[in-house]
Amino acid sequence: MLYVTTPEVYGREIKEVLGTVTGNVVQSKHVGRDIMAGFKTIFGGEIRGYTEMLTEARQEATQRAIAEAEALGADAIVNVRFTTSAIMQGASEILVYGTAVKLR
Repeated sequence: MLYVTTPEVYGREIKEVLGTVTGNVVQSKHVGRDIMAGFKTIFGGEIRGYTEMLTEARQEATQRAIAEAEALGADAIVNVRFTTSAIMQGASEILVYGTAVKLR
């Protein structure tokens, strides 16, 4: 499955728009990661535990959007966008969305 942030796939023509597809993951913090994050806020630097957590959540959300597009019979997802939001204290959502299309 191709997925791109551009409105079209270079060198290919969109023959049909199938609709919007989404994939999301709500991820909560882990107590151990919170303790390490607390130390990092004092000393500075990357909080690798959170980076890894968000990377995994983004990958899972992307796979869910791809699965939704495949179920529609899409060849690609165009205009892919990623967004995050806080759901509640200690939990955030990663949302991936785009337009499923059939290519010529």
